[in-house]
Amino acid sequence: MYKVKVLVSGKVQKVWFRKQTQTKALEFGLTGWVKNIFNNAVEIMAEGNMDNLSLLLGWLQDGPPLAKVKKISIEWFECESEYKTFEIH
Repeated sequence: MYKVKVLVSGKVQKVWFRKQTQTKALEFGLTGWVKNIFNNAVEIMAEGNMDNLSLLLGWLQDGPPLAKVKKISIEWFECESEYKTFEIH
């Protein structure tokens, strides 16, 4: 089990980024959360197996259709299951 912390910046607010991220995370069987952190940035904390986290990271490179991702930073951690579902904060 792994955890990934992702910061995504660009045009990622007011484009359904958090909702679409939640939908994808649940589709990939991940738990965690997504939230806006400051102007034009979103933070994601996700847990799951390496393959499914990699699928989410691939999707985050572009995000939903109206988004324009300019920068993404990723930190990996080993973890034990901390979250029950994937929430929007």
